[in-house]
Amino acid sequence: MIKACLFDLDGVIVDTAKYHYLAWKRLCNSLGFDLTEAENEHLKGISRAKSLDILLEKDGVTLSDAEKVHWMKVKNDWYLELVEKMTAEEILPGVRPFFESIRGAGLLIALGSASKNSRLILEKINMMPYFDAIIDGTLVTLGKPHPETFLLGAKALGVLPSECIVFEDSLAGVEAARAGNMRSVGVGDPAILTDADFVITTFEGQDLSLINRFN
Repeated sequence: MIKACLFDLDGVIVDTAKYHYLAWKRLCNSLGFDLTEAENEHLKGISRAKSLDILLEKDGVTLSDAEKVHWMKVKNDWYLELVEKMTAEEILPGVRPFFESIRGAGLLIALGSASKNSRLILEKINMMPYFDAIIDGTLVTLGKPHPETFLLGAKALGVLPSECIVFEDSLAGVEAARAGNMRSVGVGDPAILTDADFVITTFEGQDLSLINRFN
């Protein structure tokens, strides 16, 4: 039986991916190259440090460790400037009713995100009270597609991995769920999230019947 739902944040609960893209694009431009929206897709679900390495390798740019730390902080500062303006109106369609549905059924809820700003974002959109546990970039050593994020979530909730469903919009996240022996629901394009056990394009109209597919 499914006892818990673990949610990624960016692209699942809110669309902060657009803010990440703007901040990363600004960083790339500052370093003398560009970043397209298509290229940004490969950064979804990936930690800040790994994302920077991917961008630098793509364009053959070399930075010292100190320079990397500097630019990661700069990127995060630009991102936070945008996040500060977020409101509950930016919760993706259907998310809050779905959370109400699974919470009412007694299911546990955890966040499993690479973002170190997860708590700030959840506070901005008034979603913090829904979560029984929050696993974010401040607690995780091994980013997705390693399953550590979700395994820590299951442990924090006191459930087995096999009793969890992971909701993810990224390939790395779906892979992490599978590696952790968890079921997965992809949120997005079925043509991309082919390894997910089931895919929805939106939470609109979704209810407990989605969970019951796995029981």
